[in-house]
Amino acid sequence: MPTPARRVAYTVLRRVFEQGAYADRAFAGEAGRARLDPRERALAMRLTFGAVQRRATLDHVIAGLAGRPVEQLDPPLRAALRLGVFQLAYLDGVAPHAAVGESVDLVKRDAPAGAGLVNAVLRRAAPEAPALIAALRDETPAEAALKHSVPEWLAELWFAERGAEEARALLAAINEPAEGALRAHGISPQALIDAGVPARLGGEPPESLVLTGPWDVASSSQWREGLVFPQSRASQLVARALDPQPGERVLDLCAAPGGKTTHLADLMAGQGEIVAVERHPGRAEALRETCARMHAGIVSVETADATAYEAREPFDRVLVDPPCSGLGTLQSRPDLRWRASPEQIAELVAVQRLITEAGARALKPGGRLVYSVCTLSRAEEVPAIDGLELEIARETLPHRHATDGFHIARLHRLSG
Repeated sequence: MPTPARRVAYTVLRRVFEQGAYADRAFAGEAGRARLDPRERALAMRLTFGAVQRRATLDHVIAGLAGRPVEQLDPPLRAALRLGVFQLAYLDGVAPHAAVGESVDLVKRDAPAGAGLVNAVLRRAAPEAPALIAALRDETPAEAALKHSVPEWLAELWFAERGAEEARALLAAINEPAEGALRAHGISPQALIDAGVPARLGGEPPESLVLTGPWDVASSSQWREGLVFPQSRASQLVARALDPQPGERVLDLCAAPGGKTTHLADLMAGQGEIVAVERHPGRAEALRETCARMHAGIVSVETADATAYEAREPFDRVLVDPPCSGLGTLQSRPDLRWRASPEQIAELVAVQRLITEAGARALKPGGRLVYSVCTLSRAEEVPAIDGLELEIARETLPHRHATDGFHIARLHRLSG
């Protein structure tokens, strides 16, 4: 019988590529239903995310070994082969007979007639796949797209905007497992470690931790008590850049799911007012629940369109965290690379400008605005807005900072 981890990975792969499911959400649901222990969950996530991320490279190898395009294979065979080749080519410590045998067992239930093909291809892949992948080059964007498994347009974008050397390093980094980062809320990070959270201090910002072992955050007492929030260290830098002070009025545009909102409340020591704006009613309600769990009592949630937000009175500080292409989060959102497009970026840029303009209108003279996007696309960096002056812009990069890619800009409103 296949292990629970492999069963979950196979199911999620099928949901992602056959039903359009989001990999992170589908994985959370399937892993929860399977009641995986922390180590099984960690393996299942590695298998799932890795096979989704590496789809283009895996399909290249599978097509060569099977003698036909992957699109001509039945969906269950595609999922089992991607999962098997990923283990054989990229995972150390996995016995080849286990990767082959369990992938064959997975497909027997859904497409028994294809079990022989899966067995034959994976038996060839065991000795051949690592060498086939090692032979791939990344001198050009087209070569890099295949080697690092991204759409060709994305490789071209990063080669053009960052140069070949930086682009190659970035492309290699986005296929590594994402750092498991947490934010301590209302408690010191060391106190969480002392309480048994398997983590180390994250350094910057000071409230950050980095997991050192498997840990199911959502089932922990620390989560239920509002003492911890899963959040990348790059994302935690955003509230620090805004630097809200106790007693101030702060506006948070596009606030769900609430990581930055509750971080702002913590930095303000529960004194002052935060207005958190979220357009979608369901996400707004989830944001209210998050704020309640995190004891962020100074937050009031408004269900409104951030592009047209009009403040009743001005704010001391404004956080603009608009929708973006998310190209800085490809490690933790593995299917996003297959969903994003240049056309989508062009549409998002227009929305980002409208939200930034709304934030500028709501800001007091001399007040501070922070613009942040979790992407690595020059077009989505902070727009120039009349009346706002740029103080400083910061970028985090997965291959340099071991966290999500973010663009964070701090601006102030001119007086008068």
